[in-house]
Amino acid sequence: MKTLSPLSAMLPLLIMALGLFSCEEPAPQENLVEVASGKNDVSTLVKALQAADLQSALEGEGPFTVFAPTDDAFANLPEGVLDALLQAENKEALSNILRYHVVSGQMSASDISSAAKENGGTYELETLSGGKLMVKMDDEGANILLEDAQGNTVSVQKDEVKASNGILHPVNGVLLPAGVDPTALVAGPDIVAVASGNEDFSTLVAAVKAAGLVETLQGEGPFTVFAPTDAAFEALPEGTLEMLLKPESKDQLTGILTYHVVAGAVDAATLTEAIQSSDNGEYTISTVNGGELTASIKDGNVILTDAQGRTAQVVATDVDASNGLIHVIDTVVMP
Repeated sequence: MKTLSPLSAMLPLLIMALGLFSCEEPAPQENLVEVASGKNDVSTLVKALQAADLQSALEGEGPFTVFAPTDDAFANLPEGVLDALLQAENKEALSNILRYHVVSGQMSASDISSAAKENGGTYELETLSGGKLMVKMDDEGANILLEDAQGNTVSVQKDEVKASNGILHPVNGVLLPAGVDPTALVAGPDIVAVASGNEDFSTLVAAVKAAGLVETLQGEGPFTVFAPTDAAFEALPEGTLEMLLKPESKDQLTGILTYHVVAGAVDAATLTEAIQSSDNGEYTISTVNGGELTASIKDGNVILTDAQGRTAQVVATDVDASNGLIHVIDTVVMP
């Protein structure tokens, strides 16, 4: 009977062991978008990528490192911000924010923490948006922290996921690049929108459009607008309104409308106090067109006197807009 030497008996085991050691981890087959779509806790990110038309970019060759805000991270944004970001008109802002979460190249958690430790505890990453992220380690040196351009800090979670074109790291907050204020997207309607939503201002809105002042009155401001009602425009001499709305009268119309606008937000209480504090019971208001209105109080009502001596009564005050205030007047004032 033939017997095997101890070495011969161990040979199959050695071959099996070498085979096990030589087996490499299979390469991931799914790209970053597919990986994110398969994770239950980053479904909002996937929806945001779709809204920003960034899916194809993250399906590309890469490689990329994606710091992926979890659903909870998006939910913790100020109320209304996420809904606003997903609107088509805010696509550029959303794209900027999402690209700020992506770094060119593939960096595992080990790579990132090592780079930070080798650089004295901090490490700067350049994102696809062109902005910078500062990598730090927590006090124990065990967790990776990311600080954005606005000083917000998020924590990189432990469950990184490799993809065919990069790696995804869930993070517990949304990072914000410089110059981006998402809360501004959910500010209330601007002066033009407020006026457009009030049927008493239909003539005023038509006049603002004819004068090309829509963009101006949608600007940052703040502005205070003394807004004539439709009845106020109808009270103008016959044919005046029709003439002012003609293209050839644009400059004249612009001058009249900007005579109704004041730089800054002047509420009713401030205006009343200014009138009462004056020596003669009158307060001079400088308008955007360079002219002046004289404000006074008669029978408890604020009265505006224009450059032609005409008077208008303020009939409603402090109509709020995101970029200022509207006070309603019953007469069109003239420079």
